[in-house]
Amino acid sequence: MKKYAGFIIIAVLSSLLTLTGYSYLTKTNNQQTVTNSRQILKSTEQDSAGNFLHRAAYIPDDNMAYNVPDFKAVVKKSKSAVVHVRNTRYVQQYQPFYFGYREGPVYKQEGTGSGVIISPDGYIVTNNHVIKDASEIEVTLENKKTYKAELIGTDPNSDVAIIKINADNLPYLTFGDSDTLELGEWVLAIGNPYNLGTTVTSGIVSAKGRDLKGNKHIENFIQTDAVVNPGNSGGALVNTKGQLIGINTMIFSMNGSYIGYSFAIPSNIVRKIADDILEFGSIQKGVLGVKAAELNSEIAEKLGIEQTEGVYIYEIEPDSGAKKAGLKTGDIIIKINNIKVATMSDLLGYLKTKRPGDKINVSFIRNGDTKHLDVKLSKNNAAYLKSLGVSVKNVDKKVLKSYDVSNGVYIDRVNNRLLYQNGIKPGYLITKINGQKIFSVDDITNILANLDHQRFTIEVVSPEGRTEKYIFQ
Repeated sequence: MKKYAGFIIIAVLSSLLTLTGYSYLTKTNNQQTVTNSRQILKSTEQDSAGNFLHRAAYIPDDNMAYNVPDFKAVVKKSKSAVVHVRNTRYVQQYQPFYFGYREGPVYKQEGTGSGVIISPDGYIVTNNHVIKDASEIEVTLENKKTYKAELIGTDPNSDVAIIKINADNLPYLTFGDSDTLELGEWVLAIGNPYNLGTTVTSGIVSAKGRDLKGNKHIENFIQTDAVVNPGNSGGALVNTKGQLIGINTMIFSMNGSYIGYSFAIPSNIVRKIADDILEFGSIQKGVLGVKAAELNSEIAEKLGIEQTEGVYIYEIEPDSGAKKAGLKTGDIIIKINNIKVATMSDLLGYLKTKRPGDKINVSFIRNGDTKHLDVKLSKNNAAYLKSLGVSVKNVDKKVLKSYDVSNGVYIDRVNNRLLYQNGIKPGYLITKINGQKIFSVDDITNILANLDHQRFTIEVVSPEGRTEKYIFQ
């Protein structure tokens, strides 16, 4: 028995020695591999400037392997400024009755989303689709306090709305510069969906200047892979400094849930819209005054040019800032204020951050040479309203006074046969749509964009001063 015990002890000791030796040799080999890898990198052939001509594989040390930022401080700084928004509206249905309609029952509908406090006195930015057609708007803060909110203004074209609650000393987010965002930069999507409380997801900037088919008017999305789902609309996209660099707006999905792509409106556009609404009461659009097309290989080949990125000008509008500055048809815009313009999304998105009267520096290619011009943006004075079939333009106070009205836009062309047969001809003024006063062509385009084929009423004034109303369905 003692003989066997001795054999067992010898076997155990041998195993321990073997494992210890293997572990030592493995560790030594790993260290040697790292050392050799670093030595190979250092001994790689270099050119006269010291640049490596052929880089070998490099195994980083432990401190470099997981260089992921710590978001705790950013979340703590930002989350209290993101709120829950509830939209309540009352919808009355109209039922067929003989040769017309009669009023039906009234239904209560509710929608929810998120919002971001942008000032300590209660101004909040959210998506227009979150509060669209609201009869009542209610805001719940992170601390569960609830307030009735007032709608201050909207820009349906950009899907941005400003609401306000009566409160002071609120936590708020400051705007960051979305033009300086870089692909691969870390971002956080913060929302307050369904009044469940704060939700936070992280990701990177996947793309900029996204123009999605079917989005109507938004041409300059920030694309991220941060998870965003229904209820997060209107929430904050923040950078690692805790600055607001976008408003989360939509996802790209076939089933309504997140599948890897989410999109936000850039903060520079949101800030400009908020400033316009608070300062002027309406959106101030700076117009360059060109009609242009985005370049690609196919278009470049047809035009006989080598440039495949940029915006090709094919028409200059008369009396525009572009015309006065000296831009010409055939010019290819490649930068504005030293920011690259590769697509129409880049151009239109940047112009949305500017007002009439602002000066921008346009870099463009003409006959193969790069040139620069300062252009003063003009006001949007005319528009074609496809849904009405009429062209309208702004008029001054002198013209309005001659009609004995304080607001309205001038109809200078009618392509709608029904309107023409009813006597609406060039010379009429459109003064209201659904009871909302019209002061400019921007007002009327914004209102019509927000109707989504709903039944609406327009009010017009004839050159003789006669007020007429028409219902569109």
